[in-house]
Amino acid sequence: MPRFAANLTMLFGEHPFLERFAQAKFAGFSGVEYLFPYDFQKDALAEKLQTLGLVQVLHNLPAGDWAAGERGIAVLPDRVEEFRDGVGRAIEYANALDCPQLNCLVGIVPDSVSEARAHETLVENLRFAAEELKRERIKLLIEPINTRDIPGFFLTGTEQATELIANVGSDNLFIQYDIYHMQIMEGDVAATLRKHRDRIAHVQLADNPGRNEPGTGEINYPFLFRHLDEIGYRGWVGCEYKPRTTTTESLGWFSEVEAE
Repeated sequence: MPRFAANLTMLFGEHPFLERFAQAKFAGFSGVEYLFPYDFQKDALAEKLQTLGLVQVLHNLPAGDWAAGERGIAVLPDRVEEFRDGVGRAIEYANALDCPQLNCLVGIVPDSVSEARAHETLVENLRFAAEELKRERIKLLIEPINTRDIPGFFLTGTEQATELIANVGSDNLFIQYDIYHMQIMEGDVAATLRKHRDRIAHVQLADNPGRNEPGTGEINYPFLFRHLDEIGYRGWVGCEYKPRTTTTESLGWFSEVEAE
């Protein structure tokens, strides 16, 4: 079965953020991920990981003003310097947390920027970030996201992601494949995972509809977990879902998988 990481942005929200690490360990997770570490001191986060024996699996590059609705700045021509500064800051955190991969949320294209200009900006930004991270032996990931949850998001499909990787021309750029997002946008999840296995460095899950825990929607997760094993996927699976009630009550699926 895959290795599962608790997404501490989504899970254990009943507790203050720094207490969620222990909750994840107690629930049986060996890895954690979350959107952003930047509101906390690197040393405080590293201490939590080391004390509890947890692996920091993933976090994101800085993504602009999240509270104001920004979902990444990599497509914005007037924010290139800010993007590059963010890459440096993310590397500092990743090194402190021994985090092997960083995800770039590419952003929403404003009406004032053409699709061609956004694409050109994104390619140059990803090329820069991929090389900077490569020097530190950190993988750079990009994540296609559904336009129902984030209208206007620039990267929306797996094939688009693979074309973008080809345009960037780096061997240090990979796909973060979120099953929930891609079930909405394109379906055919099992075949897509198999086809692009070599470029998928990280997988995330939630059921659809609702973005709740596995077993609450239409996605056959027991089949997909077996499928990931069959195709030789050896990365982590991040549990980025919204529990219907409490996190503890939502983990029945996880207990069943761990018992197999």
